[in-house]
This record gives sequence, C-alpha cells and structure tokens, in this order.
Amino acid sequence: MRRIFRRLAETTAHAVGTSWAFLLALLTIVVWAVTGPYFHYSDTWQLFINTGTTIVTFLMVFLIQNTQNRETRIVALKLDELLRGVEGARTGLVELDHMSDEDLERVQQEFTRMRDKYAPLIDDDLAHVERELQARQRRG
Repeated sequence: MRRIFRRLAETTAHAVGTSWAFLLALLTIVVWAVTGPYFHYSDTWQLFINTGTTIVTFLMVFLIQNTQNRETRIVALKLDELLRGVEGARTGLVELDHMSDEDLERVQQEFTRMRDKYAPLIDDDLAHVERELQARQRRG
C-alpha cells in the first residue's frame, strides 16, 4: 500500500507541476465561467466549481506533502553523508533533526557568530575573486 501511495503521490506531484496541468486547470475555469450565462449564474453552477476545487485541493495537500516529506528526507540523508565524508566536519550536526527547538536556536546563534566573525575574510576572498575575473575578462 505504501509503495502504491508513494508512486501515486510522486506521479501526481510531477504531473500537476507541469504547464499542461496549469493550462488544463485554466481551461476548466474558463469553460466554467463561459457557461455562467447559460446556467443563469445559479447556485448549482457556483457550487459545481466550489466543490470541484475543494476536493482537488484537499487531495493534493496530502499527495504533495508526502512528496515534500520524501524529498526533504532524501536531502537530509545526502547532507548527512557529506558531513560524514568531509574531514574536520562536525558530524554531530547530522543529528540536528532530533534536537529540540532550543538546541536548534543555539546552533543557529553559533553559526551567526561564526558568520559575523569570518565575514570580513570571506568578503576579502570574494572581492579578490571578483578582481581576478575582471582581469581575465579584460585579457580575454
């Protein structure tokens, strides 16, 4: 059952993320709007589009959330592998997803302090790279 749902969620998320799906949805709205005068803009005419869009939205929330959860998990695992594979990296950061919000806040503050401390060095390096690129462009 899980495999079937995963495939359905991935296929649906991919399909509704295309320009064709958008055009189909737009066409549906246009057809609905054009039929308004024919149905005298009745309550049933309005209820038709309201019910349809509500049902589609309700189902899409679950399918897209499943796909996003899976993709987030995949990215986290890839980052974990990179952390483990880089010499000198703090492998304790692999467990960030198990930390409390307070612990995450402390880690974020630590990175903010590091960024503030090393920003001048990084800015100098970036400025040097920028000057080097400009010099190469003038020569080339």
